[in-house]
Amino acid sequence: IARLREGIDSLNDEGREKLLKAFDVVNGHFGRLFVTLFGGGHASLALTESDDPLEAGLEILVSPPGKKLGSMSLMSGGEQALSATALIFAVFLSNPAPICVLDEVDAPLDDANVERYCDLLDEMRKQTETKFIAITHNPVTMARMDRLFGVTMAEKGVSQLVSMALTEAKKLTA
Repeated sequence: IARLREGIDSLNDEGREKLLKAFDVVNGHFGRLFVTLFGGGHASLALTESDDPLEAGLEILVSPPGKKLGSMSLMSGGEQALSATALIFAVFLSNPAPICVLDEVDAPLDDANVERYCDLLDEMRKQTETKFIAITHNPVTMARMDRLFGVTMAEKGVSQLVSMALTEAKKLTA
């Protein structure tokens, strides 16, 4: 039993070390991405309710430009979406995947924030070489993509997939 306890203690120590290391990386990315998406402000993560990181909760602290530090629940839908996007991308940057699917992330955003979101996607694509698939109905987002895919229904019950490379389309119209 003593060997088992030693093994468990060793695993817990290793888990704490890895968790704190990953937490610091994600927290750094979150603060930077938040500032990028909001054009300023401050954001950070905090472990709460326990001195042991393995048992702690997570608090998301955000302060958009011109606003006091507060809870995400008091923010507008667009601010919540941008904050959540910053957090998701912060986790993503800690271990990037070759592909990332984003389903209508831009839906609650106004045009200025959609531009910031698209700027961040460009930055992330260059930084990680990830292929992003952005599902959207937003024309601003569509205009910033390399390629568009659409689903149309020419006749009832028959869907058709259409594709357009925007870089090629721009060359044709120039």
